[in-house]
Amino acid sequence: MNNLQKTGKSNTYESSLIKPFSDINKLITILQPSSSNIATMGRQKINLPESEGKLIYLLHEGSIALNRCNDGMIISSERAPFIFGLCKQITYSGNVFMRTQETSKISYLPLDKANEIITKNNLWEASCHIMMYIAARVFTNYSQLSQASSYEIIRHQLFELMNESTSVRNTVSAASYIKERTFLSRSGIMRILAELKAGGFIDIDKGLLKKVNQLPSRY
Repeated sequence: MNNLQKTGKSNTYESSLIKPFSDINKLITILQPSSSNIATMGRQKINLPESEGKLIYLLHEGSIALNRCNDGMIISSERAPFIFGLCKQITYSGNVFMRTQETSKISYLPLDKANEIITKNNLWEASCHIMMYIAARVFTNYSQLSQASSYEIIRHQLFELMNESTSVRNTVSAASYIKERTFLSRSGIMRILAELKAGGFIDIDKGLLKKVNQLPSRY
């Protein structure tokens, strides 16, 4: 494995972004009584009618991916707990749709109603923290795609995959996970994964990522 070099320990599974769990849980607690439940299965598109208007989605269990409408590419994904829709204060964000990654527990309520409850309970600061996190997540993902090498993109996505739930990691192959989120070819992804496996940097069984040991920073 000539091209891969060990360059010291890596912070496996860790991200520089800190998810605002306290703020998320505060909002979910106060919004849940006014929300309606949605029954879901794995890899189900969340497609409520436009007549419902702008909506807030509360993710209580499971995980959801945001996909681009034009090509289905996943631009971001989040595990529970989380809140989707806060960033639709000005636009509908009609260029993306949501899909569950596993059986998930979700509820929803109109954005206008959520805004009223947030104002009444003085929780706009918490809402702002969540929106800042969402913006940072999307920016980080797009920066990886536009500026990094193929190996750096795959390295980043392997860390993202290890941060997914066990249910997701046990059902979605590493190659498919990366392909759904990048512009890389499947053959290129498979080649790099094979070299990482051969070098003992990752553990993959039947295509499923089991463990990231120590990924080199350069390829």
